[in-house]
Amino acid sequence: MSLLALKNKKITRRSKEDKVFDIINIFLVAIILILVVYPLYFIVIASFSDPNMIYEGKVWFIPKELTLEGYERIFRDSKIWLGYKNSIIYTVVGTIVNVSFTLMAAYALSRKDLYGRNVIMFLFLMTMFFSGGLIPTYLVVKNLGLLNTMWALILPKAVAVWNVIVAKTFFESSIPGELLEAARIDGCSDVKFFWKIVLPLSKPIVAVMVLFYAVGHWNSYFDALIYLNNENLYPLQLILRNILIQNQASTMMISDLDSLAAKQRVSELIKYGVIIVASIPLLIVYPFVQKYFVKGVMIGGIKG
Repeated sequence: MSLLALKNKKITRRSKEDKVFDIINIFLVAIILILVVYPLYFIVIASFSDPNMIYEGKVWFIPKELTLEGYERIFRDSKIWLGYKNSIIYTVVGTIVNVSFTLMAAYALSRKDLYGRNVIMFLFLMTMFFSGGLIPTYLVVKNLGLLNTMWALILPKAVAVWNVIVAKTFFESSIPGELLEAARIDGCSDVKFFWKIVLPLSKPIVAVMVLFYAVGHWNSYFDALIYLNNENLYPLQLILRNILIQNQASTMMISDLDSLAAKQRVSELIKYGVIIVASIPLLIVYPFVQKYFVKGVMIGGIKG
């Protein structure tokens, strides 16, 4: 057999191996996709289905005995729209505060000429391993006069140390020192350099920070449970939690079997509907930042 024939045979064999490898990868990815996506899809169709059909195992791919009763019960509560408004305010303001503080801290710590840089970074890292605890934090918030204000939900967690580390690594890897030197020659101050040059070059990591912080604020309810007593300030998650608890509690107090079954049916509908109502805004926003999010995560993973 000639040398050329042997080479062609190796190429053919390697090509078949690649195809088998691709098929296995596609199969595994498909399984993972089903495991991740189907539970979310099931919640959607279950929120529109009769709970009896769910109990009987008849709901798999499409809603059975379509009903909107769960959503009607949820949106019948006037506090829902107040909760949406509050959550949007807390998320927008909180994310702006978080991203601003995080990026400024990360950029300052990425500068090698910052005096005491290692000590400051050490103090940041210490907070990842040791926290003040719930009671001391509550007392600090109370003594600052932040109870029953939106700032109680924002200022105590204004900076996430892990995000500072990720942004710091990005700045060190992506913003060359020569760029700052050239800007200084042109009379650019440090503040102007940060706003005019660093931030425009950091869109991917900014998008990652915005998404992480926004999701955290939107899903947060425990801080509101601790620091807020005024129901007019409750975020959406806490209002939905209260609606769900009220329906479950009222179910436990019913002795009549028929009434109990009907109440449990409504409670199940509300349970699925609450998840969808809370998730819709995030599902709407994510596609608009997906491009930057994927790029930012890849940059952080490669350069971190």
